[in-house]
Amino acid sequence: MAVSLEDVQNQVPTLHVSLSRVGVTNVEKVVRISAGGHETLYYAKLDCFVDLGPRQKGAHMSRFEEVVNDAIGEVILGESAFRAETLAQRIAERVRDRQGARRAEVSLHARYPEHKPAPDSGILTQEIYTLHGIAVAGPTGTRRLVGVTAQGMTACPCAQTLVQARSRERLVADGFGEDEIERIFDAVPVATHNQRGLGTLYVGCREGCDVDIDGERLLAIVEDSMSSEIYELMKRSDEGAVVEKAHRRPRFVEDCVREMIRGVVDDIPELDPGSFVSARQENLETIHQHNVVAERFGLLSELRHELRSGEHSERHVSMREWLETG
Repeated sequence: MAVSLEDVQNQVPTLHVSLSRVGVTNVEKVVRISAGGHETLYYAKLDCFVDLGPRQKGAHMSRFEEVVNDAIGEVILGESAFRAETLAQRIAERVRDRQGARRAEVSLHARYPEHKPAPDSGILTQEIYTLHGIAVAGPTGTRRLVGVTAQGMTACPCAQTLVQARSRERLVADGFGEDEIERIFDAVPVATHNQRGLGTLYVGCREGCDVDIDGERLLAIVEDSMSSEIYELMKRSDEGAVVEKAHRRPRFVEDCVREMIRGVVDDIPELDPGSFVSARQENLETIHQHNVVAERFGLLSELRHELRSGEHSERHVSMREWLETG
């Protein structure tokens, strides 16, 4: 005799309250992603969510895994790979349809290597970065973001100013003239404390945007925003070059965020005003027990206006607002 099993997820819940996000996190996969003109296999983690109506008891959790596997299989076995944000979009749209939801959200975070030469010796060193792709598929369309996270080094301007002032006093007491002191400071970088910094930059285009925003362009902006890049493998001459560069470009955590914003505005001028930008910098302090963080997010039109006029924008559009507008 056949036994009929009721689909519990489709039952009506006791409490009729909608849920903003229901889904799965830390889904680990190997994906093939196109980045910088190359197609490479990456280790990635994915989070998938849908909104849940007030009269639906639960989401079909197994369908998340099925959709992710189908989309990734399409990419790995297909003739060409997708960008990270395109893969996130494909999965989000499929999840929305399979779950019968109004909205679905997918975020993908992939660790990937880049080979770059050390600054003085030129030896190749492998650096690991994180590539981000986020997509929200809503009732009226899909919006997506591409982002990168990179490490670098910052040198503190405040401590450097204090050290320079004390050094100036000692030089004056030792008989050096003002011109000689200025020549010394021009020739010799002044000491300060430094931090390892974590910079994250996201850029989002509205649906239909055909601007080429790949990870390499964003990575260059993030690394240049800090006092210096850092390298896993260096000779002594490289260590000297990195430390000197950082101390000649001292930057606060706030400076790094502003440099990222300026980099997007200057280096990707083809972005339309409705594009979204989010820049975040966290510095791992060395002479304090706390870390410091700075962020700026908003529409590109807001950021261009502030850079041009110096006026404070009344409102900063958040990533969540921008993604869910579509």
